[in-house]
Amino acid sequence: MTTTETHTHPQPRLDPFGLAGSVAAAMARVEERIKLDPALRELIKLRASQINGCAYCLDMHWADAKAAGESDVRLAQLSAHAESPYFDARERAVLALTDAVTLVAETQVPDEVWDRAAQQLDEVELANVLLQIAAINFWNRVAVASRLVPASWTAA
Repeated sequence: MTTTETHTHPQPRLDPFGLAGSVAAAMARVEERIKLDPALRELIKLRASQINGCAYCLDMHWADAKAAGESDVRLAQLSAHAESPYFDARERAVLALTDAVTLVAETQVPDEVWDRAAQQLDEVELANVLLQIAAINFWNRVAVASRLVPASWTAA
């Protein structure tokens, strides 16, 4: 790209948070009750947002993951979590479950993916992981459909 070219991006369609703020606030309160390690929470949010192509959520949760102590190399390797040596068995199981639940219409969440997560997590943590995956998919769908602009974006 030359310096004379400009970036084009889709224009926002709607401000769902401004127009239905009480619903968004209620969902945020639900999500606050999900009990997970902050670093694992952000990995889930980032991975689902990668799959869903949600620039708004990727922007937000990349910063949140960095604040939770994630390294650049782990964040760069996230899309290759199954092969990456930077993730342990527990994290890989959670991320595989994130992939399967995010793509539920295609995967129907295979037993082997569920079982691997169930071997790594107790039932309460597994329930919280599942609810976190569902929550970020909610936010991704709202942000992608309404074309929310990432907070860090500044037009040149």
